[in-house]
Amino acid sequence: MSLAPRAVLVHRRTEYEELLARHGTHGQAAFFLAARGRSADEVRERHERTRRALAAVAGAVPLTWRQTRVERADLDRFLFGPEDVVVVVGQDGLVANTAKYLAGQPVVGIDADPGRNAGVLVRHRPADARRLLPYAAGPGAASDELTMVAAATDDGQRLLALNEIYVGPPGHQTARYTLDTEGAGPEPQASSGVLAGTGTGATGWLRSLWQQRSSALALPSPTEPRLAWFVREAWPSPTTGTSRVEGVLGAGQGLRLTVESDRLVAFGDGVESDTLDLTWGQTVHLTVADTRLRLVG
Repeated sequence: MSLAPRAVLVHRRTEYEELLARHGTHGQAAFFLAARGRSADEVRERHERTRRALAAVAGAVPLTWRQTRVERADLDRFLFGPEDVVVVVGQDGLVANTAKYLAGQPVVGIDADPGRNAGVLVRHRPADARRLLPYAAGPGAASDELTMVAAATDDGQRLLALNEIYVGPPGHQTARYTLDTEGAGPEPQASSGVLAGTGTGATGWLRSLWQQRSSALALPSPTEPRLAWFVREAWPSPTTGTSRVEGVLGAGQGLRLTVESDRLVAFGDGVESDTLDLTWGQTVHLTVADTRLRLVG
């Protein structure tokens, strides 16, 4: 007998909750904010809007379904099931934070604070949840299959990201490595790191690099199985080159970096707490991921 769908409500602590955890009381948090020219009332109101959105979505879950909640900090310890409908209540970035832990489950993005988010990934309002949840669990639900990027190391480590993966130094040192574009041949490089991203990421960090250098590359669309990659601040020297600093990877293509520094890191979507540690001589391979994010209409 098949299990009833389970609604997994993903959320994160609000700024107000973080302030209370740090300062203990509303009064102390208000004093801290006032000293910086901010109002605690505005922060608390945004907190209340987020709580109301979460409550509205929880109340919209069909009575025959199971439901649970998971906070962003616990995503790496949460076990998603194949029957789950994942409902992200928050910001666009929370969808990206969740994506790498999924394996094809439908995702509904709910904007908890309309007007403050771009709404690229959290496309719906809390009032839409009652209609969207049964629709997402049903056969033939329309969704965008968003491309993801994967990093795999030669010792079996693996990382997925929805926007981009960064490979570089953990601080402000220089990253040294050999870059191989699997066709143009290897080139030793020294830089601030390498960024490989999807069409979803092309609205953020990836786009800033593209604009900064007035690149002629055609950035991919979110559903297109292509990645764009850029080398940040490549440094020419007698032993390092700068001839390969940007490009596009299609399905089946990859970008390979062999580490020539004591330590580099790879992390996805700006989450530096979840990294792959790379040491001298180790290789990391960046490709279009086999997994895609199913984002419901």
